[in-house]
Amino acid sequence: MVGPDREYFAAMMQRSGPEAAALNLPAYSPEQQLPLTGPQVTIGRRRASTGVAPDIDLGRPPEDPGVSHQHAVLVQQPDGSWSVVDQDSTNGTTINGAEDPIQPFVPVPLKEGDRVHVGAWTTITLVRR
Repeated sequence: MVGPDREYFAAMMQRSGPEAAALNLPAYSPEQQLPLTGPQVTIGRRRASTGVAPDIDLGRPPEDPGVSHQHAVLVQQPDGSWSVVDQDSTNGTTINGAEDPIQPFVPVPLKEGDRVHVGAWTTITLVRR
């Protein structure tokens, strides 16, 4: 599931610089349910100049301006579980509300219910259906 997270947004605002003061959590952003298919799922924003779009495109309204074009990748493991890999994104990727972002290019194992925070307000929650 992909959607806005008010708690994450508040925490991000506290640790961000003065440019973050201009950001506002969107009044409405519907939660999305997206199946994770294939060996990897890219997270980011469409790059207009090349037309390249990630599998989870957070550049659609309401666009999360804190998400890098190539922000992170969800990678399926041989046992069917998933890991997240930050792609050296500008604002980092955190797990379950942690204060410190994960290290770029280092896979972090995820489990059912884990919340992957990207950008200014977007949270991706792993839910097995």
